[in-house]
Amino acid sequence: MDPLLLSLFVLIVTVAVLFSGVSVSIGLIIVSIFFIVWQDGTYGLAILPEVLFGKLDSFALLSIPMFILMGAAVASSRAGADLYAMLERWLTRVPGGLVVSNLGACALFSAMSGSSPATCAAIGKMGIPEMIKRGYPKGVAAGSIAAGGTLGILIPPSVTMIVYGIATETSIGRLFLAGILPGLMLTALFMAWAIWSTWRQAGAHVVVSNIKYTLAEKLELAPKIVPFLLIIVGVLYALYGGVATPSEAAGVGAAFCVLLAVVIYGMWRGKALFHVFRDCTKESVMIMVIIGASGMFGFMLSSLYITQSIAEWIIDLQLNPWALMAMINLFLLCAGFFLPPVAVILMTAPILLPIITEAGFDPYWFAVVLTINMEIGLITPPVGLNLYVINGIAPDIRLQTILWGSLPYVGCMVLAIVLLCIFPGIATWFPEFLMGPAV
Repeated sequence: MDPLLLSLFVLIVTVAVLFSGVSVSIGLIIVSIFFIVWQDGTYGLAILPEVLFGKLDSFALLSIPMFILMGAAVASSRAGADLYAMLERWLTRVPGGLVVSNLGACALFSAMSGSSPATCAAIGKMGIPEMIKRGYPKGVAAGSIAAGGTLGILIPPSVTMIVYGIATETSIGRLFLAGILPGLMLTALFMAWAIWSTWRQAGAHVVVSNIKYTLAEKLELAPKIVPFLLIIVGVLYALYGGVATPSEAAGVGAAFCVLLAVVIYGMWRGKALFHVFRDCTKESVMIMVIIGASGMFGFMLSSLYITQSIAEWIIDLQLNPWALMAMINLFLLCAGFFLPPVAVILMTAPILLPIITEAGFDPYWFAVVLTINMEIGLITPPVGLNLYVINGIAPDIRLQTILWGSLPYVGCMVLAIVLLCIFPGIATWFPEFLMGPAV
């Protein structure tokens, strides 16, 4: 069968299996086994266990559970509530300031946890009730937190960036640097929308608090939050300065975050620590199984000459590079609607990387564009993980209301992608400034 026709058949079968309700990892394993047996008979099954475990036999993968443990330690403590309270005290007198403070808290908590669902849950538990109490509509309150939570997969340390680095064999430290300025830009766009929309509606959405905080009260919670932020800075410095590998830096960072959670928030009881390690183990195993299953899926595609044929076909089209990038963005956007970010990256990055580099695009710049596409998928149905997280912590707010409240931020993300296309230096300048040109 022609490889391109076969690729269409593989796509149809994969979509059908994933829509059957099985998990992403199990679905990819089923599809891989089916087509390997279809091509080589049962003899082809002998190599699959080696492919599965070989994909997991990487020292770099140790950084994933360590960064997840950092996030679990932060998310299980009151760090999110304290971070929110501190920013709320600084911005309480600004119209629309409560939304801005929530978005700022999401950005900072993302840097500490690296997890989108954890950011939504930690900041949303405090922020949503407070915004509703101040007179903000439920959609504005819930939508801003859902969107702010997506920053967790862009602002370093990001597990999504680690997965991309492993899948494409690119520098994880350089990927982290590439995400910093776009992450700040996206946060600024979110805040600008919050301020403008509040001003446009002449304060109809907000009741400004009459409470005035002294400087001492504004700085009261800083001693609890600043140590966590210093750990993140230290981890990133170790990565960028060549002091430690990602796995070593993540291990030290995880140990210090757990220690701070114990010392600052009294999480020394066995039950509290059990919850931290339980959450870390569950998320780590989920990601590792997806990585192994994606390795099998990629092996199957390569064995059937599908990956190579798709790349050659796209190159032979001789499209304008920006038309090609528009097609890729549309494809990634659609994939993000139905699959989690880790699965999309593992399935598509190895195929797309040679195509975008051949077209003259920077792979680190592309990682940022891909991640923002995945952020859009986190707040759009049918998957929309953040929508369901917000609905879980605020069950009185309808899912449709949360969706409508988050849609303006989807527009901000699309604008961010456009700005990155016009000014790619937003993603590439910082890595090149600190680490020199990519080899």
